[in-house]
Amino acid sequence: MKPTVLIHIIVLSFGWRRWLIAFAAGAFSALAMAPINAWPVLFLTFPTLVWMIDGTGAGRWRGTMGAATIGWWFGFGYFLAGLYWVGYAFLVDAPTFGWLLPFAVIGLPAGLAIFIAIATALARLLWTRGAVRILALAVTLTAVEWLRGHILTGFPWNTFGYALTAPLALAQAASVIGIWGLTFVAVVVFASTATLTDDRAETRRPWLPLAISVAVLAVIAGLGALRLARTPTRWVDDVHLRIMQPNLQQDVRFNYAAKQQVMDRYIALSNRASGPQSLGVREVTHLIWPESAFPFFLAHEPDALAQITRLLQSGTVLITGAVRAAEPVNPAEPAVYNSIYVIDRTGSIVSFYDKVHLVPFGEYLPFQHFLESLGLQQLTKQRGGFLAGDRRRLLSVPGAPPALPLICYEIIFPGAVAPKGRRPDWIVNVTNDGWFGVSSGPYQHFQEARVRAIEEGLPLVRAANTGISAVVDPLGRIVNSLPLGAEGVIDAPLPRPIGKPIYARLGDVPAAMIVVLALLAIIRRRSQPNVETI
Repeated sequence: MKPTVLIHIIVLSFGWRRWLIAFAAGAFSALAMAPINAWPVLFLTFPTLVWMIDGTGAGRWRGTMGAATIGWWFGFGYFLAGLYWVGYAFLVDAPTFGWLLPFAVIGLPAGLAIFIAIATALARLLWTRGAVRILALAVTLTAVEWLRGHILTGFPWNTFGYALTAPLALAQAASVIGIWGLTFVAVVVFASTATLTDDRAETRRPWLPLAISVAVLAVIAGLGALRLARTPTRWVDDVHLRIMQPNLQQDVRFNYAAKQQVMDRYIALSNRASGPQSLGVREVTHLIWPESAFPFFLAHEPDALAQITRLLQSGTVLITGAVRAAEPVNPAEPAVYNSIYVIDRTGSIVSFYDKVHLVPFGEYLPFQHFLESLGLQQLTKQRGGFLAGDRRRLLSVPGAPPALPLICYEIIFPGAVAPKGRRPDWIVNVTNDGWFGVSSGPYQHFQEARVRAIEEGLPLVRAANTGISAVVDPLGRIVNSLPLGAEGVIDAPLPRPIGKPIYARLGDVPAAMIVVLALLAIIRRRSQPNVETI
């Protein structure tokens, strides 16, 4: 079948066949995300979306309802294929939460697809013949994806710009325009293939948009490669990290009866060398354990603190996730924080941080008391839900520069990770991706964490229960890592930060300027005489 015939079938399809094509295009688009990172597939799927919008009837609302329907099916396929792993969390305690699995696996993608529907409907209102319609889609998708990252506490997972972050040279652009700017670039570049089939009688050089897009990618890659070559990794003096990845099952991590089993595993692993180049335990200056490391309140367990004190006798400092009870403690129904503790060689908690951005339905329920009265509970089963910390703050770490603490989910929010004021020297990210098993979720989470390091120009030190634990330099290069599902430790020096990148200084302003300029170009084009809109 000739490509032009296939494209005509796509444009002229209707009914369930049209929905199926849009769904399939969206689902295949998820292959561009981690761990597969097959981003060239978007050169096929994004043009399909453009051609399907081309085929929407002009009608009373200029085809906006048809475009919205196409966008919803595309988004549903994309999010269903990209976020299927959310269902794993409901199988950790299947007797309690298993019945909710279909609602989560289908309901979350269905809700997120509404954002894509809004974007395609708005794009249809700006639609014209020729390459300008590609800009229209890029403007509306970028704006609506930004909204997805902010509205209702935000969920910017797998925004389209991440397709351009698997090649590390391309990912360097995040230091200037952030993930939202990369989203705009991704849509323009990948959708530009659609113009190859434009009517040559109406478009003189239909190949030009694709040629320009390829040139833009080449320039971004070239500048990124130059940045990587000119910025070697530098190290903080006298800081030697050890990250412990225990690979504990979830039913053990939340079982108080397994308290000593957990402590024995942590102590044994923390004393283990990770290879011929590893440090002896007495040479480690900073030991890092993952999120919510203990099935108990660490500060209220003197025997556990005593074991940690014996481990740290050589002068090592421990940074660990822990659940912290709010004061005053109510033994019947304690209010708790998801926290990070810094513990010195004497077993004293010298500083802590409480998680600010909690996970909906994981750490709290919207309308908590009402839904609890109906018998519902969040996945962590914490009565009343977790409390949110009052603000972002730096973590004071003896023997190391001040750190930016981020717990799990907090690291996925671009431009919102660093507090105002003094700049940290590194990011410490503790997480527990054990909820999601061996699936795409932990790989996507790690990829997004690496992009935060590039955006902020800060090294990333990540401790995960089941993986992926890693030390990453401020340009996103992996210094050392442990794979998903492995038990062990990694030793590494602490990379130094680089100068504050443009994105860390200006935030989303560069991306917003790109979108506004593109919108002005669309308006100017549409205002010209003899410009045919469709």
